[in-house]
Amino acid sequence: MQSSERIGRYRLERRLGSGAFGTVWLAHDDRLEAPVAVKVLAENWSHRLDIHDRFLSEARLLRRADSNRVVQVYDIGELPDGRPYFVMEYADGGTLAELSAAGPVPVARALRLTALAARAAAALHEAGIVHRDIKPSNVLLRTAPDGSRRVLLADLGLAKSLAQASGLTLAAGSAGYRPPEQAEPGAGIDARADVYSLGAVGYELVTGTVPAAPGRVVRPERLRADLDGEAGRALMRALEPDRERRWPSAQAFAEELDRLAARTPAAPARGRSAGVRKRFGTLALAGAAALAAGVAAVAVTLVTRQSAPDTVRVTDTTGRIVAEVPSGWARRLRDAGWNPRALGLRSGQEPGLAVADDLARWQDLTAPVNGVFIGLSEHGEVTPEVNALAHPGCHYAGSRAFADAHWRGRTRTWDGCAGGGSITETGLGPADGEARPQVYVQVREHGSPDATDGILRSLRVT
Repeated sequence: MQSSERIGRYRLERRLGSGAFGTVWLAHDDRLEAPVAVKVLAENWSHRLDIHDRFLSEARLLRRADSNRVVQVYDIGELPDGRPYFVMEYADGGTLAELSAAGPVPVARALRLTALAARAAAALHEAGIVHRDIKPSNVLLRTAPDGSRRVLLADLGLAKSLAQASGLTLAAGSAGYRPPEQAEPGAGIDARADVYSLGAVGYELVTGTVPAAPGRVVRPERLRADLDGEAGRALMRALEPDRERRWPSAQAFAEELDRLAARTPAAPARGRSAGVRKRFGTLALAGAAALAAGVAAVAVTLVTRQSAPDTVRVTDTTGRIVAEVPSGWARRLRDAGWNPRALGLRSGQEPGLAVADDLARWQDLTAPVNGVFIGLSEHGEVTPEVNALAHPGCHYAGSRAFADAHWRGRTRTWDGCAGGGSITETGLGPADGEARPQVYVQVREHGSPDATDGILRSLRVT
């Protein structure tokens, strides 16, 4: 299905994502002049009546929830080939997976976001529905008319009515977020299964890691020094393997998280980007590159081949971005892309990678980190957004032009950061004058010779 096609009155623009049974498209409702999300059953499942019914059941459950905390369904229909589709509200702010991929979120913000997700789950439970697959990628953010962010639960593909859930015989859910009773066929579940998943979401937002198997979870205070014991205990109670010892309801968990968030000091925002601050509230960023890890990105051991002496060649998942970095930096890689909205551009999933000797501390300007983020943008002008970035905790050292056979742009440098390091940011465009692609590059260095020009000259985009 091409982006130029239509489904009914809905004009498809681009694919947002695909799951086991369907694909979600960003589309435009020409009559209402508004963006919408359209979910279509995958062709390879069109002959399965049970999958067909499960797909329609998701739309019905979303409608049954009838809550502004759950993604709303506007329309339902059928393609000429018989495949069903349904039309939902579009969440323009991305997902909690995108947020957590950037690293740990400031504690107060993480607790509030988890509380909002818990209240959304409580709305489902009040409607007699258990979600069974709450995880960061199923918790969406949508911009409200006043500019604030609404938190929405989505993807009820595994959801069941609570009346049915007590007799479920099939395992379901996602590893890391799934309670033990949901992994054991025939155990039966209730709303407290979603409480466990919500605890896992909060744990990941706070620590930047998915919790271990039930009963083996490391206390979050051991992974996050500024998390107090009471907040850690609240999360661990949600993650209790024994559901009788968990919070009795998602609502009770939400109320405790809100109480803890209210007494937790907000982390000061760093950097200029008003667009980034608007999107993520109090999230402290070392420039927009803190969002280098894209949707569902995870840190993996870097595997590259040797290039020029003392450098290694790195590439992103798509293979479109290739660059050479100092070999000492190449310890960890996140390569699943980025969302240019972090820089103030049009929201979407684009190729991108981050590589550094310590990606876990990328956002901390006081940390001795050496690394680079490279993000590709096919929409919008990168250079004006890069030129508007600032780092108040560092000294602005000026800008200079950069040009080689492939790229032209301007680099801007800050030194004297609190940890003694420097930041260089660059917006690049093709040297031949073509409008696309454009590239955003951020380099973090700490006590190393300036590697920026070598990285930029090695950069290739296909």
